[in-house]
Amino acid sequence: MTGKRQLALCGCLGLTLSLLASPALAATAQRAPYGTLPDGTAIEAVTLKGANGVSAVITTYGATLHEFNAPDRNGKIADITLGQDTLKQYVDHPNYWGQTIGRYANRIAGGRFTLDGKTYQLAQNDGTNSLHGGTVGFDKKPWKIVSVHQGPTASVSMTLTSPDGDQGYPGTLNTTVTYSLDDHGSLTIDFSATTDAPTIVNMTNHALFNMAGEGSPDGTYLQRLTIYASHYTPINSKLIPTGEIRSVAGTVFDFRKGRLLSDGLRDGNDPQIAVAHGWDHNFVLDKGKTATPKLAARLEDPASGRVLEVLTTQPGLQFYSGNFLDGTIVGKHGHVYRMSDGIALEPQLFPDTPNQPKFGSARLDPGQVYHHRMIYRVSVEK
Repeated sequence: MTGKRQLALCGCLGLTLSLLASPALAATAQRAPYGTLPDGTAIEAVTLKGANGVSAVITTYGATLHEFNAPDRNGKIADITLGQDTLKQYVDHPNYWGQTIGRYANRIAGGRFTLDGKTYQLAQNDGTNSLHGGTVGFDKKPWKIVSVHQGPTASVSMTLTSPDGDQGYPGTLNTTVTYSLDDHGSLTIDFSATTDAPTIVNMTNHALFNMAGEGSPDGTYLQRLTIYASHYTPINSKLIPTGEIRSVAGTVFDFRKGRLLSDGLRDGNDPQIAVAHGWDHNFVLDKGKTATPKLAARLEDPASGRVLEVLTTQPGLQFYSGNFLDGTIVGKHGHVYRMSDGIALEPQLFPDTPNQPKFGSARLDPGQVYHHRMIYRVSVEK
């Protein structure tokens, strides 16, 4: 946040804690109230700011990346994520704007899966499917801050306990998400979880990006996307993977050398574009599952020079081109969001993995620790 907007936020929220950087500690963290839920639960916001002008605002409602501010080649700062202005808007008009997604990101066919011979029925909030953890997933719950730090890297850690049976999932799941911002434009997000009974877990962040700045008139249409994947998973009419792992070669799914988002977004000649109304597909990353985050995607805005790189330890990346933004949603600063005004690049396990064994496993057992590390890294091309 910058200028009048920052002053307004500080004034209306009432800053409760300011961690000021010493000369040796450039990255700062500021903690402030963000509002109150209808049940009286207080929600907080933490602003992480690096020395290079990059900053991130995270709220405890949904462990949400509420703002991600980055300079262009002329030093002009813009918020590159879509969303809402107030807590009330997030509650009254739920959508997926930078929230932490769980227990299971993406879709599970029929909202059901079988584990150790027992079938579990999940909340069905996407037709017959379960999407992003169900009707009241992690994105709609208040998280608790357990630590805020400054230094060469500024960070905030939050926890949430999901009880046995939550949205139909077995086992009590104890989860932690940590956002860390350094002075070089890297926002690292660490997800971890433990369980007291066998369950499934697949957590990610659901930010929608526009590198020209949210609300920019041209949306993302003239931005260039690279995805380091030679294959993707086609979907059926219910947006569930068919089980096929298909080559991207010769199709509008080939982003290996980069392509403008305008090149293929409305290409109804490809049945996969027609069924999803754009791109809404899982890409099989060439790097596979890795111990440390590796590059998965790169989004560039030639006009501003802003660049976003997405790194992850997970084997898949869901690319969603904002297909269901239809002009009925009013977001930040009163901007009306339309198709492709923002895109999501969600590192993950593959959709419907619990029902498709050849995709791998999403299982978590007692004594194990689930961990996913992803990085949003912003820079500028001159």
